[in-house]
Amino acid sequence: MNFMETLLSIFIGIGLSAACGFRVFIPLLIMSIASLNGYLELSPEFAWIGTYYALIALLVATICEILAYHIPWLDNLLDTISTPTAIIAGTIVTASVIQDISPFLKWALAIIAGGTVAGTIQVGTVALRGKSSITTGGTLNPLISIGELISSTIISIISVIVPLLAIIIVGIFITIFLFRFFYKRRQ
Repeated sequence: MNFMETLLSIFIGIGLSAACGFRVFIPLLIMSIASLNGYLELSPEFAWIGTYYALIALLVATICEILAYHIPWLDNLLDTISTPTAIIAGTIVTASVIQDISPFLKWALAIIAGGTVAGTIQVGTVALRGKSSITTGGTLNPLISIGELISSTIISIISVIVPLLAIIIVGIFITIFLFRFFYKRRQ
């Protein structure tokens, strides 16, 4: 694997990690589908993601996650575990697509880039849903959930097909989030 292929795999991983910040299982499901169809090469230790057993398990998990986030009180309960879960998933998806570099560097990139990006996006979604719960009693949470579902799906697909575009989109999301975070702190 040459430098450009390694860089693209890192971009794919970061894009998929960002998608984990919106929904944990959708990026893994997209990875499984892409791997089974020959569009995504996984690291040997993560080849299990590209199996039919994993595809079925991830499909069931995705459906349960989607349904759970449409129940206002349950979506807030899930937020208590979703941030660490998103960070772990972001780390795993990044590590699963990076190949042919030292294990130390691979896991350092996966934790620092993948976990951080997933966690940052997840914190933003938790804050948005929390604000919605307070201001609307949770009635708008299903709409927010649909937006997160669409965002996760689109970013996951773009990450596999056009990784550079995914990095640009992720950069925009994080820049907006950080700007809003620091702007509110100044007031």
